[in-house]
Amino acid sequence: MLNVLEKATQINSVSGSENEIRKFISDNVKKYCDELLVDAMGNLIAHKKGSGKKIMFAAHMDEIGIIVTDIDDKGFVRFSSVGGLNLRNLVNLRVRFANGVEGVIGAEEESFKDKPAISKLYVDLGAADKKEAEKTVSIGDTASFVGGFVKCGDNVVSKALDNRVGCAILMQALSEIKDCENDLYFVFTTQEEVGLRGAKTAAFAINPDIAVAVDVTDTGDTPSAPTMAIELGKGTAIKVMDRSIMCDADVRTMMIETAKKNKIPYQLEIMTDGGTDAGAIHLTRAGIKTGGISVPTRYVHSPSEMASVSDIENSVKLLYNIAIAQW
Repeated sequence: MLNVLEKATQINSVSGSENEIRKFISDNVKKYCDELLVDAMGNLIAHKKGSGKKIMFAAHMDEIGIIVTDIDDKGFVRFSSVGGLNLRNLVNLRVRFANGVEGVIGAEEESFKDKPAISKLYVDLGAADKKEAEKTVSIGDTASFVGGFVKCGDNVVSKALDNRVGCAILMQALSEIKDCENDLYFVFTTQEEVGLRGAKTAAFAINPDIAVAVDVTDTGDTPSAPTMAIELGKGTAIKVMDRSIMCDADVRTMMIETAKKNKIPYQLEIMTDGGTDAGAIHLTRAGIKTGGISVPTRYVHSPSEMASVSDIENSVKLLYNIAIAQW
């Protein structure tokens, strides 16, 4: 699974430009499902048919990045954000466009220090002027951040663990499920980082009895971190709430009982900032009973997100057992 995760993280697929990661996932899951389709929003839906409860698992394929809004006469590229960016952490980072062209984010130093604003940032492509820059990038092109995949102790570090790790968990669980009564939908969603958009339409079409969103969550285990009872290496996290959802109590209880029964280490997650696909899913149609599995991750929305291998593996175990359980 880690080989798959490494390959997935290094694919550049910013929100709205998920073609490459969708093809990668499709190639890896098509032999494990009965039906595979892509909807109008670009969601990839892998269906494993059954006569039991209709269960939807969702993990978003897209990643944060930037989008070109202007190129000035000197060849410097101005941009806007795709997803939530910490402006103070962007200076001197590298970005890579879909065509492989890389650049460095610079800042109008004095004015940016006084009042950080995305309008004070630019991408330096090393171009001599606007004409040269326009040979490589155009208005509307998106770029992701550069961040290689490395092992760091018992952890992995990479860009786009948010949320290629969720995709890898769904892929691995799907490959392990052989016989199951439940009617399972593994949905790899689009445009989560810009408003939970793909999950909303997918949930409307599937109309599941139960849904579980798989994503990353912050931790409270680094120096001076905000208080949060989530640590790396202490188990998968079962979501209680975030800013987009109060998880269904019955689903949460079932997830906790499943973890206990199968001796899967788990933590309870309350994330006070941010949301996941669960937020859009549970408000679809007349409402859908929804829960969440989260992978504890440090340095979220950076090119160096860090997650524990054991937490990832335990997330797979929990999802697998939820999928085959009698609800």
